[in-house]
Amino acid sequence: MSLATRRRLLAAGLAFSVGAVFGPRAFAQERVIRVSARKFEFVPNDIELKKGEPVVLEFTSTDVLMGFSLPDFKLRTDIPPGVVTRLRLAPDQVGTFEFVCDNFCGEFHEDMSGKIRVTA
Repeated sequence: MSLATRRRLLAAGLAFSVGAVFGPRAFAQERVIRVSARKFEFVPNDIELKKGEPVVLEFTSTDVLMGFSLPDFKLRTDIPPGVVTRLRLAPDQVGTFEFVCDNFCGEFHEDMSGKIRVTA
């Protein structure tokens, strides 16, 4: 048996073992939702998720330092311009939850918000 064949068999056995121990979620990847923050809006500002579905919110700012706060899930982060900021979320409750920019970003800062809708 060649070395390449042995390596393939070893990798397949390892993958099978991980799947047997951790179940189908062992290979599941989190869905990435890209969110752009710019004066004075989040795009998208209406995000739909499923209860228990793990996601990564990936933020970028195009102009100034922004903030993201989702109080119902006790999540918050700064979003510096030119940097990708990531937050993991697996919502454990169903409903509509408001998020806001919590770093003052200018005249219409108070209107910078959005919603996360979590379904069963």
